[in-house]
Amino acid sequence: MNSLEFTRFPELSYSVTEAVNTLCTNLMFLGKDKKKIMMTSCHASEGKSFMSLCLLRTLASLGKSVVLVDADLRRSQSAAVYGMRMHSENRYGTTHYLAGMCEAEDVVYTTDVPNAYLVPVGRTVTNSLQLLTNSRLSELLAKLEKTYDYVLVDAPPVGVIIDAAEIAKSCDETIFVIKYNSIARKELLEAKQQIERAGCDVLGAVLNEVDVNTLSNKKYYYNKSYYSKEDSAYMPKKDKKEHEAHREKSSRK
Repeated sequence: MNSLEFTRFPELSYSVTEAVNTLCTNLMFLGKDKKKIMMTSCHASEGKSFMSLCLLRTLASLGKSVVLVDADLRRSQSAAVYGMRMHSENRYGTTHYLAGMCEAEDVVYTTDVPNAYLVPVGRTVTNSLQLLTNSRLSELLAKLEKTYDYVLVDAPPVGVIIDAAEIAKSCDETIFVIKYNSIARKELLEAKQQIERAGCDVLGAVLNEVDVNTLSNKKYYYNKSYYSKEDSAYMPKKDKKEHEAHREKSSRK
């Protein structure tokens, strides 16, 4: 089997780690017939790929065999952002399989995380919908479902292109990753309805990039946010400088 390793994966704070653990525990209560979980968002850059990898790593650490399928065929940046180093001659991925260029076993990679497997995107394309509307995606997920405890699917944002709704047809459940204070309620409801019309249930949403200093009740942080600006390893440089300046100012009071 092909293999790859992550060379850049941010460390999480204790509270965020516990929040992700809670989410994984809730997923385990879904039952054995709910194994194909799609991760999506309304807009780009809301953290769906980051959360997908967090779930992959955490579920694997809990003893579950998990495979993550990168189905963001047009704009996937996971390989570059997280420093995926692939050890394979052909480097096949999702797009190669959907185009009929290889078989399912050619696109599954073991990772340096025990029990965690990955199907990388392979190469980005512009004709993604054409690839997604054939039967090979559902066939791939069905094969993976028989082998692994969970099949996570990193899909494109719902509000950008129609791909996510097409992918949802082959999945059991959907989780939205929502950037805090950036999405209108109407827009989120429309995205939810679009996924449900595809025949896929929506489990709920992960509230991401929460600035705990803006919340009146700090305990909210432990229950509702899975990535916070407290996690400097994943923080943009601009936010990091502002955050450090704020902390220094607060310490002087």
